[in-house]
Amino acid sequence: MIVCLCHRVSDRDIHRAVADGTHNFEHLQDRTRVASNCGNCLDCAQMVFEEACADHGVGAAPAACAGGCGGCARGTAASTPAPWVPVARQAA
Repeated sequence: MIVCLCHRVSDRDIHRAVADGTHNFEHLQDRTRVASNCGNCLDCAQMVFEEACADHGVGAAPAACAGGCGGCARGTAASTPAPWVPVARQAA
């Protein structure tokens, strides 16, 4: 089933990404661009991602990585990452 129409990401793509080691939803978005355009598929994408993690026997990492997992550069940080702040768009 297609989960994200904007970027044509399927449930199989999400399961494949989890099987290949993507265990954080933000990393999944970076890798597949799922739920990164209009956002209509966000709930479905998160549900499929959590199911994929459960099917592959891994726990989904929290969206805001607090470090400690050792799987990335953030995993070695002593503090939590800075919050994301949207940038205002300028009129053309």
